Amino acid sequence: MADDTTDRLWSGVGEFIRAQRELANLSLRQLADVAKISNPYLSQIERGIHKPSADVLKSLASALKISARRCMPRPGCSTGKEASACTPARSRRRSGSTRP
Repeated sequence: MADDTTDRLWSGVGEFIRAQRELANLSLRQLADVAKISNPYLSQIERGIHKPSADVLKSLASALKISARRCMPRPGCSTGKEASACTPARSRRRSGSTRP
């Protein structure tokens, strides 16, 4: 069961990275180039096949111009395009979002 939860958690990280890449209008190749990782490796991260190191997540976050904390896996958080629900309110406000 722990493996299942861990797999879902990393899959969510990959979905979040893909969503952020798409929001930034970057191709997989463009993001991989800026983050200095290979295209296949980024593809595998986005599909939840590989679990990237903290350094790779930081590099991806920097390339996406988002906080590295937003890329870190956190149990119980939404995934994909809704992952910003797990971002602290202070960070959301800085990015221009407003509270309902």
